[in-house]
Amino acid sequence: MSAADLHPVLLHHVVNTLEWPGLRPLQEEAVTPILRGDDALLLAPTAGGKTEAASFPLLTRAANERWQGMSVLYVCPLRALLNDLEPRLDKYSGWLGRRAQLWHGDTTQGQRRKMLIDPPEMLLTTPESLEAMLVSTKVDPREHFANVRAIVVDEVHSFAGDDRGWHLLAVLERLEKLAGHPIQRIGLSATVGNPDELLTWLQGSEADSRPASVVSPDVAPAGGSSAGDVTLDHVGSLSNAAKVISLLHVGEKRLVFCESRREVEELARNLRERDVTIFVSHSSLSFDERRRTEQAFAEARDCVIVSTSTLELGVDVGDLDRVIQINAPGAVASFLQRMGRTGRRSGTARNALFLTTTDDGLLQAAGLLRLWSRGYVEPISAPPSPRHIAAQQVLALCLQEGRVGKHVWSDWWRGLSIFGDQAPEIVDSLVESLYLESDGQMLFIGPETEERFGRRNFMDLVSVFTANPEFTVIEGRQELGAVDPLVLTRKVEGPRFIVLAARSWEVTHIDWKRRRCFVEPSDVPVKMRWVGEAAPLSYSLTRAEREILLGEDPDVTISKRADSKLAEIRDVHAAEVAAHGSVILRAGGETHWYTWAGARANATLIAGLPGIADETQRPENSRIRLLGPEVVKKLSDALDSSDWSAVLPAVSPGALDGLKFSEVLPRDLATSTVADRLADRPGARAVASEPRVQVIGHE
Repeated sequence: MSAADLHPVLLHHVVNTLEWPGLRPLQEEAVTPILRGDDALLLAPTAGGKTEAASFPLLTRAANERWQGMSVLYVCPLRALLNDLEPRLDKYSGWLGRRAQLWHGDTTQGQRRKMLIDPPEMLLTTPESLEAMLVSTKVDPREHFANVRAIVVDEVHSFAGDDRGWHLLAVLERLEKLAGHPIQRIGLSATVGNPDELLTWLQGSEADSRPASVVSPDVAPAGGSSAGDVTLDHVGSLSNAAKVISLLHVGEKRLVFCESRREVEELARNLRERDVTIFVSHSSLSFDERRRTEQAFAEARDCVIVSTSTLELGVDVGDLDRVIQINAPGAVASFLQRMGRTGRRSGTARNALFLTTTDDGLLQAAGLLRLWSRGYVEPISAPPSPRHIAAQQVLALCLQEGRVGKHVWSDWWRGLSIFGDQAPEIVDSLVESLYLESDGQMLFIGPETEERFGRRNFMDLVSVFTANPEFTVIEGRQELGAVDPLVLTRKVEGPRFIVLAARSWEVTHIDWKRRRCFVEPSDVPVKMRWVGEAAPLSYSLTRAEREILLGEDPDVTISKRADSKLAEIRDVHAAEVAAHGSVILRAGGETHWYTWAGARANATLIAGLPGIADETQRPENSRIRLLGPEVVKKLSDALDSSDWSAVLPAVSPGALDGLKFSEVLPRDLATSTVADRLADRPGARAVASEPRVQVIGHE
């Protein structure tokens, strides 16, 4: 089979409507495995044509095999991405007399009723909306999903890396049982370090028995000078970054990524003060506000949009000229997504300019680009021990079915790995704690589930991520976004001001009961603290930072300012790195072991070294505080004798709050689940096996 096997109507429109000279290599090579019915993972950079590579052969199958009713699901992690895709997919579907429609949190009840009566052939949705349909009393899931033959999971790597991926897999297993036949699974992804493992993960319980194909013919090289025009610069502050951005590439469209909402707002305000046409996007802005700014940016020319990772995924913001990165993201994969926004026009190249504002930011950016230069991309790993998702799924199944047999509930997931050895213990605990009730051999929803999750038709039960309670910010009748309650409760002298959408606002009224904050525009310059903290760095990235300190450079253009600052940083940290092992440094009355292993590996090492490492310390990326020089002699013996596969980092009581559904698990299982996710045992094991160099510094 080949592209010629696509439906002739599709081929006609590719040539005459889209006016394409031909299909891209990915689109060509995806035809055969998808028409054959294989599960597949399609890999390509951003804007690499993955949507068409999946949808064209699926639409061909649907027409040739006369699929009836709602036969294709298209799942995305973001509503905004679904909204972008719907017109395009509906147009493609329409060529073959089919429809594509949206169903997510913004879909009105009237629209949902119409789709239940007359379902579209392709439904664009989220995992949470799929779950909501399964448990809804208004939907008959056996009828509604009876004809589903295939599912496309867009940005599958973003699902696989967190609990939404486990939730999606469990929901797919339930859908297959309801449909009574296999559902073809097609994942779309940017470059990842372990594509075969990612596809196996996507296949779920049937991975060993279903044909599968990874399609990645036109994935660009991950790193090196041939993969893009990348420059590393150091500017020292956000204010200086704004000055550089305002003077560089005037007349072009620039997308600037920051690593926090605080940086986004501060940089955007600085740019506005320099008369730059500026737009802002981050998760605390309302959906409508983000769509307005993204649409305005897409239609403008000489302008800048400043964003957190909200624009990292495939939401269309028009044709970009430049990507600028403030400091550095935490992963090469994120950088590739961001740089992939550029170089789409014929005759242009992918490009990225790093503007670092701190010493740590420069070191991290250099380490990241060192990894990228080597062609390294992080493997995508599903979070370990998803016991809380198993508990959520048992509750959701009881909602879906009304009653479920005590000894047959596990049949719905056919051995999916979220249901490990603790599954019976989890179900028994749900019954004991009255989240479930038992009547003879049947399980059904108990009073605690009704009390804890029953509001708004159990909507809190169908979402597996925890959203911080925030106050909606309103100007007049327009919703601007949201802020954390701490912003509104901190003591201030005089009027209270906040920053949102790159503007200052004076708070005029707070409705505490309804969690609303009313504001008016203000000219008062304000700096606002945003709640949240940086994620720990990985073992690979922290090790790359160590390489930079040891004198290695990334294969990118390095400005004179960055080169000079890197020399200073290397001098400052010279005693903390050694070419042939880790360093134990005594200085300032303290003893530190410089592992350069990342915070998770260091947390594991601390837990495995009682009486040697200070157990009260907060794990850092580069070092571990030891209990004094006298314990150094014990360190080698302890490292040699420790079984790192069994070590679990300590878990604070507050850490359980970040694990959705932790309260429905037995306390020990919830704690061990969080501990499993804080650990990096391979990293700890690698550091433990290295030679160690002792250095006595100044006391």
